[in-house]
Amino acid sequence: MEARRWQKQESNMTKQSSKDQLLNDIQTEWRRLQKNLSGLGKEDMIQAGVTGIWSAKDILAHLIAWERLFLDWYSTGIEGSLPDITPVGMGQKAIDALNQQIYDENKWRSLDDILAEFHTTYQEIVTVIEAIPEEDLFVHGRFPWTGTLTLADYAAGNTCNHYAWAKAQLRKHARREDKQGEC
Repeated sequence: MEARRWQKQESNMTKQSSKDQLLNDIQTEWRRLQKNLSGLGKEDMIQAGVTGIWSAKDILAHLIAWERLFLDWYSTGIEGSLPDITPVGMGQKAIDALNQQIYDENKWRSLDDILAEFHTTYQEIVTVIEAIPEEDLFVHGRFPWTGTLTLADYAAGNTCNHYAWAKAQLRKHARREDKQGEC
């Protein structure tokens, strides 16, 4: 049950074996997500229903929050401490509750604010990952909060795998919208 969300995502993606591959996957999935977002106008970005009640803006706020969690997990781990919110042992109910909290905290934020932070957080996470020593990314047990996974597994789960999920949600929504427009 430990970190099931990340393990499930990892089964759908290529597992990274080097920092260069991880960074390439992050940058590739970011570009793919950006391509999907570029076809949306401001009204499309705030329209509910992309996934559940979430809009594209809400999905971006979700991605930001999980990227920030990873940054917190890493900085806390470097200090030798344990993060306040740790993914190890977090079941689906706890993840769902955290995702709902993220949605509630961000649903009234402006699109421009979310977009600006989305770009800033992406740059921050890439910069941090570039600076992480390769062995810290791929050695099991390097950080107590990673459990049986590596830091790279969490980096991928909170970046490239998450971007791929978001891209898939946007595409599904676009197909549903196209079908409704045909009726």
